[in-house]
Amino acid sequence: MLRGPIAAGVPIDIETFERPDPADRSRTQAKQVFGFLAANDDKAFRRGEIAAETGIDSDAVSSILSRLEERGLVRHKRPYWAACRERRRTSAVAFGRSVDALNEHLGTEDMDEWRARAAGGPHPSERDDRSEYDDG
Repeated sequence: MLRGPIAAGVPIDIETFERPDPADRSRTQAKQVFGFLAANDDKAFRRGEIAAETGIDSDAVSSILSRLEERGLVRHKRPYWAACRERRRTSAVAFGRSVDALNEHLGTEDMDEWRARAAGGPHPSERDDRSEYDDG
């Protein structure tokens, strides 16, 4: 039986406990990058540092960071990248959890089906076969 600090473990603060694990490889690469930056929200990193810490190719990290910036989830001040402000992160995480719960309950969406039904045809309210949607 181990004794001392190793056996007892070292407590961590709840903020550290709540942070996502950037090493969780079951998440998408975007979630890994976002998780790493969120877990280190008191620092800004160069793209190469993010790639090294997450184990994701540097070119892929560049593309991911650009998409995350477009969505307001990261900030960029050349050459550094940082997580967005906590309030925005909280909102994004809550939205992501809602989408995950809906996907689990209803199933994920089939993008090919979406594309097949995309614009080009009349809106369902304008089609003749509305009986499925109509009361009358």
